[in-house]
Amino acid sequence: MALVTLDTVKRNAELEAYIVRGNEYLGAIGYTDHGLRHANLVASISRNILLRLGFPEREAELAGIGGYLHDVGNVVGRWGHGQSGAILAWQVLRDLGMPPEELAAVLGAIGGHDPEGVAGPVHSVAAAVTLGDKSDVHRSRVRNPDRTTFDIHDRVNYAVQRSFVRVDERCRTITLELTIDTSISPVMDYFEIFMTRMVMCRRAASFLGCAFELSINEVRLL
Repeated sequence: MALVTLDTVKRNAELEAYIVRGNEYLGAIGYTDHGLRHANLVASISRNILLRLGFPEREAELAGIGGYLHDVGNVVGRWGHGQSGAILAWQVLRDLGMPPEELAAVLGAIGGHDPEGVAGPVHSVAAAVTLGDKSDVHRSRVRNPDRTTFDIHDRVNYAVQRSFVRVDERCRTITLELTIDTSISPVMDYFEIFMTRMVMCRRAASFLGCAFELSINEVRLL
């Protein structure tokens, strides 16, 4: 049986429907984008992190799959979506023929990316997905068209004009580089809502044998 690849997963109509509908549900309660744009970006970042650090290509591919599916549980509900998402993904990936040892890595990544769950990397795949997910901060995620009614999450995301994850395999550093328009949101607001995520990134980078750094407007803050 052929290996289950990221392309295989992206072509699966059932999984795509879960991601799209879950994103619609979150939009109805005021959340930023968690749809296919976010899924594809997290998949790409997660996969590239492991490739840049010299991990096996198959492991990087599993990180891409975990990154693409990490929010699939939003179709069930936001609370505990990491755990419900792992259950949904298990059924589909098993039916596609993914072997148990690979399933274990992907399911651990999906279940462990959520700050409301049990935070902490359990595998290199999970560590990469955590970093990929938490680095997606950008104005393109904001769905509220009325800036006068932005909450702090809308405001912080809208203020971010550029977001990039830089992996330095030689120095063993993973840096989240942000460009923020401070006339829209002060840097302190970023830390107010994302400090837990930065702690998760630091733990994930450490699991991969790297230091995590945060740079905002070309100033290193972490």
